[in-house]
Order: sequence, then structure tokens, then C-alpha cells
Amino acid sequence: MTAAGFRVPFFARGDIDGFIGLFIDNLVNLILITGLCLSIGMPADLVFGKIMPGAALSVLAGNLFYSWQARRLAMKERRLDVTALPYGINTVSLFAFFSFIIAPIYIHTKDADLAWKVGVASCFVSGFFEGVGAFVGERIRRITPRAALLSTLAGIALVFIALANTIPLWDKPLIAFVPMAFILMEYFSHVKLPFRIPAGLYALTAGGIIAWSMGAMSPEALAASTNNVSFYVPVFALTEIVAGFGDVAPYLGISIPMGVIAFFATIQNLESAAAAGDNYPATPALAMNGIGTMVGSIFGSPFPTTVYIGHPGWKAMGARGGYSVLNGAVMSLICFTGLMSVIVAFIPLEAGYPILLWIGIVITAQAFQATPSAHAPAVALGLLPAIASWGLSLLRQYANPAGQLSLEEVNALIAKTMPHMKGIVAFAEGPLLSAMFLTAVGVYLVEKDFLMAFFWAIPLSVCTFFGIIHAPAIGLNAAPGLALGYALFAGVLLLVHVYYRKGFRGAD
Repeated sequence: MTAAGFRVPFFARGDIDGFIGLFIDNLVNLILITGLCLSIGMPADLVFGKIMPGAALSVLAGNLFYSWQARRLAMKERRLDVTALPYGINTVSLFAFFSFIIAPIYIHTKDADLAWKVGVASCFVSGFFEGVGAFVGERIRRITPRAALLSTLAGIALVFIALANTIPLWDKPLIAFVPMAFILMEYFSHVKLPFRIPAGLYALTAGGIIAWSMGAMSPEALAASTNNVSFYVPVFALTEIVAGFGDVAPYLGISIPMGVIAFFATIQNLESAAAAGDNYPATPALAMNGIGTMVGSIFGSPFPTTVYIGHPGWKAMGARGGYSVLNGAVMSLICFTGLMSVIVAFIPLEAGYPILLWIGIVITAQAFQATPSAHAPAVALGLLPAIASWGLSLLRQYANPAGQLSLEEVNALIAKTMPHMKGIVAFAEGPLLSAMFLTAVGVYLVEKDFLMAFFWAIPLSVCTFFGIIHAPAIGLNAAPGLALGYALFAGVLLLVHVYYRKGFRGAD
């Protein structure tokens, strides 16, 4: 690209370093998608023939756009140091969609096609709300406390990303602890490892070597994985999305908040890029964030994509626009050919889990660090719904290991055998929205703004009444006792506001 004698090269030397880092991030997510889906018994032809190509197409579309956007900004400002926004599979959404939508549907119905259809429909909905956020999200952002957004992410990150993937490390310490040492050393200490190779590459390489030398990996499984190597054309899944809309209602409490949260996270990433010197126009960048997710869903992927954190880090490596193109091209090659099957059979998941431990830790820490210290109790309150949801998922798996009981039967069994814990069945449903609203209430209670706390308590009652939170399915008066309880809770806040406003409280 040239203009009036000014030339922007397609690749810079730093694009290689940037590509390795971004490739490792995306590769770990793809390993997790395949590993998680296959671990619950979903068929390989669905995973490698439909999900993987769709995921690759969404990553490719976003990578090409953000590379083009970087080159356009470079030409406009006549600079050669513009870095494209990093983009790929949304790790937080990956676990939310798998843990709250795909896995529960498949475990309870053993219908992989249904789980996939509802997954792609939910992904489309999430992408739509990501994209809409480009036009209306800034207004929402101004009225939503930062703690409410970050705490919601932190709850999912703490249990579904960090804890759930840390526990397996202690089951296979000889394989996992060396990779964990590389990850924690680089990211906690901020040191550069030899040859400036990313810690993620060291982790995967070391973990793989140890696992194979111990005989923990199966040559037979590796040989069998080559059976999935073929050329896979992304499937056009718009019909499946429409079919999935009939069953997507109970999961709107997951897909919509994740789309909104992804939008807010992207806004923060744009601000981070601007602070590093690359001031991108917000609307097209945010719109593409949603479009990429919808493209993936239309072609078979139930996992959203997003702009990644860490733009200043890629910029410091010397990455420009080429690293983004390289990442999209290599991801597409791996997924369109089924080579992902070979990679999963070759690299132990335990080698990649320490990366997720770090991601979960840093997201949780950010919820406390990037908000006023006085709001820490509200952030802690917002962690509880996700923790309860993870606990409920474990209880349901323990109570129904064969998957023969219905959801209602499992819930009834939990309530009968653990009556002191039966409240978890309600508290754990719809954790993203309930966490956001509860944290916002907590923030305004800390600020002694009881009227705003009252306003944020109203959605708790309304969403509970319609079954969006605290109920297994959407419906009118889905949780009547809880809806009334929240209404009374909000009423108390309003009365206290009136009490203080009228001056009845006397001297403090």
C-alpha cells in the first residue's frame, strides 16, 4: 500500500514474534474446544468437520479486517509503527458457552446435533449484541459501574477458566508443573525467556516432550487422529441457526450478557491501543467484533470471537499488520485440513492449562485493581454466582453420571439429599446477569447512593420473574418467591433512600 511516495510494507520483522504469540493464544483455545467437546462424547466429525472450520473462518475474517484497519491508519498518519488489534476466539465466552449451553444440553439429551444447533444460534445472538454495542454501547457503559462488568468476567475466569483447569495440573504434576513454571515465571515476573520465545511455546513444547517421554501419550491415538485429516469446507449453518432459535430462549441469559461484556472489553482494548499510540475509530472496530462472531456461527462455530487484550505487548514486540494475517492463515490451514485432530493427540492438554490459569488469575486480579478499592466488597459479591454455578455443575454431574435423569429430576435429587444446599439450584442459574446486577447494587451501597442501588435491584426482580436468572428456563413467574423477594429487597433500598433524603436519620 502506497500513497504519495509513502509505502507500508505487508510484513515487518516483528510480525514473526507477534504471530508466534497470537498463534499460541489461538491454538490453546482451539485445543480446548476440541478437547472439551470430545471429552463429553461429541462426535469427531461434528467437531472437526463443522465447528473447527467455522471457528477458523471467524478468526480469519477478523484478522484480515484488523490488519486492513491497521494499514489504513498507518497510511492516514504516515507511520510505520501501527499495530493491528489482536483477535481470536474469546476464551471467557468459550467456557461460558461450553459450560452453560453445549455441555448441559449434550449431557442431558445425548443429542450432539441439538447442542450444536443451540450453540450456533446462541453464538449468533451474542455476536449480534456485540455488533449493536458499536452504536448504543457507550451509553450503557456510562451508566454501568466498571466493577459490575469486571466482576462478572472475573467470576467466570476464576472458576471456569482458572480453577477448573488448575485442578487437573495436580493430577499430572510431572507433565504440568514444568509448563506452569514457564508461564508463571514470564507473566508474574515480566522477564523475557531465552531467544525471546513466548512462554506459551516453551510450555507446549516442554509439556509435550515430558508427556511423550513418560509414555503418557498414545501413539495409537496419534495414528488414529490422522483419520480426521481431510479437507473440510465450512458448512453454511443459517438453517441450523433458525432451527436452534426454538430452543435458545433458556440460554439468552448467557449469550446476551457475553455479547455485551465482549463489547465493553473491546472498548477497553481500544482505549489501551490508543494509549499505546494507535487510535482506531471505535465504530468499525466494534462492529467487526460482532460481525466476526456472527460469521463464525453462520458457518458452524458456536464459540464467539473478540479483540484480545494486550495490544501494547504486541506493539512492543514490533508486530504491525502482518502478524494478524499470518495468524488467520495458519489457523485456517489447521482447521480446514483437520490437522487440529493431530495436534490434540500430539500435545497434552495439561501443557496448555497453565496458560488458562494465568488468564483466569489476571482477569480476576483486574476486577480488583481497575476499580476503586472501596468497591472491592461489591466485586467479591459478584464472584459468587459463577462459583455457585460451577458448584452446581459438579453436583449435577455427580448426581447424574449416566445422563439418564432429566434436569428437573437432578435438581429434585440435589434438593432432597442436600436440603441445606437446595438454594444453589436457583442461585446458580443465569450467573452473568445476576452477578452484574448484584455487583452494581453493591457498588452503589458502598457509595451510599440508595436510589441507584434501588434502580439496579429492579432488574433482579424482573429477570427472575421471567426466568432469565434463577430459573432453569424462561417463563412467566418462573421463580415467584425469588422475584417477590427481590422486589421487597428493592423496596427496602427505596425506603432507606427516602429516609436519608428527608433527613430523618439525624446526625451521622
